[in-house]
Amino acid sequence: MKYDVFLEHEVHHDRERIPGNFRQRVRAAITELGSEPRPSASQPLDTTDVQVPAGIELRRLRLDPWRLVYAVNDQEKWVWVLALRRRPPYDYDDLVDLLRRLEGR
Repeated sequence: MKYDVFLEHEVHHDRERIPGNFRQRVRAAITELGSEPRPSASQPLDTTDVQVPAGIELRRLRLDPWRLVYAVNDQEKWVWVLALRRRPPYDYDDLVDLLRRLEGR
């Protein structure tokens, strides 16, 4: 089943700032999310302290030191890439802010 993939404007900007070899991996990973929103390398995020809208699952995909933080909605068949972060030091403390971006969808 095909999913629509949306990217936050910030993700486009951040992707251009990373090294070229990782840029290609990130681009390929984002494209693949359209056909497989839960690849084996992805994991659900701990959202016990965050109120996630019904039907939305927050996940992360590890690409060496980089993380794609994204949301999946199976009912509406979309994947929304919310952030591209480098870890460390990123510790997912901005999940509430990232979820606010979904409110205007």
